[in-house]
Amino acid sequence: MADSNFNLPPGFRFHPTDEELIVHFLLRKVALLPCHPDVLPDLDLYPYDPWDLNGKAMAESSKWYFYSRRTQSRITESGYWQYMGIDEPIHSSATQKLIGMKKDYAFYTGKPPEGVKTNWIMQEYRLSDSSSICRSSRKRNSKKDYSKWVACRVYEYTCGKEDDDGSELSYLDEVFLSLDDLDEISFPNSINKEKEENMI
Repeated sequence: MADSNFNLPPGFRFHPTDEELIVHFLLRKVALLPCHPDVLPDLDLYPYDPWDLNGKAMAESSKWYFYSRRTQSRITESGYWQYMGIDEPIHSSATQKLIGMKKDYAFYTGKPPEGVKTNWIMQEYRLSDSSSICRSSRKRNSKKDYSKWVACRVYEYTCGKEDDDGSELSYLDEVFLSLDDLDEISFPNSINKEKEENMI
């Protein structure tokens, strides 16, 4: 559960979607607007190894959330974060406009580029460069560029096990994890129904 220092109400569970992290948290951070409850701390990630985040970042199950400054240096005491080559656009569900981007990183122990890959994953969220909030923030305060903030989610990926919230892997996750065992994939009911209808 979340760190008690954040003074959260009983039963509070922090499980934001990608869009919610962008719109309700990062966008408000960049625009200098208050966020209630204010649960994400500012954290300079890169001195810390991922297993040292407990007690420093907002914790929910085995995931950690925080704000950080965008930086090119992603080296920690024990290793480094390596970009996984995945840049995913985040769109508003209401307007379908591009509101942000998500980058995935894997943590490697050792020194680059000979490090050993671990199961630690970081998802880094940033506002899209075309965002009106980014443009207006730069105009208001030229000394501090608030568009340089990112929101981060860090967790340790465990292949084949249920997620910490009890939900099973999605059928797409199963497809990618077991491409040679397509018969064993459990599709959602809607897809099973479509398959049955196509067979008739």
